[in-house]
Amino acid sequence: MAVEEPVPTAPCSPLPDPAQVAALGDALADPSLAPIVELVLSVDRTGAEPVYVARAVDGQVHFTRSVDGHSWRYDVVATDGRNPLADQSVDRFSPAADERANRWPDRTRVSYPYAYEMVAQIFDAPWAPDLICEHTSAHNWEDQGGHRGEHGSPTVVQARAPFVLAGAGVRRQGVVPRACRLIDVAPTVLALMGGVPADGVGQNGLPRPDALLRRQDGDVLEGLFDEQPTRPAHVIGLLFDGCNANVLHELVAAGELPNVARLIDDGVSFGHGAMASLPTLTLANHTGILTGAHPGHHRIINNAWFDKMAGEQVITNSPETWAWSMARLNPGVETIHQAVKRTWPDALCVSCNEMCDNGADVSIFATMRSGGAIDTPPKAEDLPFVTERFVRPVKDYEISSRIDHLSMTQAVDAFENRHGSLPRFMWVNFSLTDAAFHAGGPHSEIAHASLRDTDARLGAVMGAVERAGVFDDTAWFLVADHGMEENDPSVNGDWGPVLADTGVPHRDEAYGFVYAGVEGGRSS
Repeated sequence: MAVEEPVPTAPCSPLPDPAQVAALGDALADPSLAPIVELVLSVDRTGAEPVYVARAVDGQVHFTRSVDGHSWRYDVVATDGRNPLADQSVDRFSPAADERANRWPDRTRVSYPYAYEMVAQIFDAPWAPDLICEHTSAHNWEDQGGHRGEHGSPTVVQARAPFVLAGAGVRRQGVVPRACRLIDVAPTVLALMGGVPADGVGQNGLPRPDALLRRQDGDVLEGLFDEQPTRPAHVIGLLFDGCNANVLHELVAAGELPNVARLIDDGVSFGHGAMASLPTLTLANHTGILTGAHPGHHRIINNAWFDKMAGEQVITNSPETWAWSMARLNPGVETIHQAVKRTWPDALCVSCNEMCDNGADVSIFATMRSGGAIDTPPKAEDLPFVTERFVRPVKDYEISSRIDHLSMTQAVDAFENRHGSLPRFMWVNFSLTDAAFHAGGPHSEIAHASLRDTDARLGAVMGAVERAGVFDDTAWFLVADHGMEENDPSVNGDWGPVLADTGVPHRDEAYGFVYAGVEGGRSS
């Protein structure tokens, strides 16, 4: 593979007018918006090197980065008032009882894990926004399409996803007081499998000899494998979309998730979770988990964004676009499926209900792209593993339960040898948890019910693996694409009118990605 140059420090799209960006930034950082605006992020490219800026109502920090091996070193060059990114603790507001005792924390008590890295990487994308506006923990933006449970911000609760690794070759440790990044998952899984180096590059685009993926931003996590690890013959990845890691651990401890508990007993779970990349949103981090690259580098930067070069809105996270959402994936990255196929060309890779399915041999979205027929999910009342209290009256719960039933049956079919051989790697995306955690917040009964239902579906998949006679030869990992945080229904409001009052042409995509100098106003 041709080695990339270091990540470009200037965008491919035209540079915005600094005065316009400043006017929009000043408006968003105005004290009148303090209850709903946590951070305003931007990059100043007027000098020889880019300077990244994070602003809050009570202070700001300017920082730069420089090459450090295959990664970056970050240096603060100026602060004015409080440095809003100074606290990068990974253990803040954990476990669940601590999180509940600190609902809607003030900005001075919030931490931002890996903050400098998370902020800088998103501006590497060729269609990165000019400004990113982040909600406060308390902001309930229901009028703009929000929910009682939310995510998207780099704050620790919204970033914190679970990470469990278990089964063949994994050292049994139970829950440990550790944290990692979601971009560390793919290289760690490939190392467990015995993957071979990819002639790849690291975060800064320079050669990385140990890279197990063509673009590897993450690292192999140490201390998780047996001293002489048994290479698993099969690996199954499970995504509980939008699952709060604290809540998962709490329900495991209460005996309500026996199948997740079985995995943790047979391996390790990071008590402080795996931190999602900025933005802590669905498709940006589905893709990050499966490629080991940050959104700014794999280039699926949000559920919607604006491409200034093409002059078009891009929407990836909708029923109309899911199957084609990887059209803008950076060709320089590699998914786990592709890395497995590179190492073991005859291996079977299966993707169950996942948009980032590049390299998979079997995928429902590949069937859709080819015009093939898709099974209609059964009626919700005919499904196993559903909580009737919610599946009947809550539409999103009903729809997601039907979709997850299909994910489960696809996974079970794969281990009933419906494809000619058993999968070497299989990825299973469960979506119900995201719908329920949004609906009620992470500490609600509807959220807990969704975890119990999803745990039961996991049990069905585990049963299929056991019937195939390969359970002892299988490794498992369980993650989410982001965390979920309860907001305060009394704290609402919209920064759209304030931006409009500046008179600066702009687009606000996905409620927070702001592009200056472009007509459109609120565009999503």
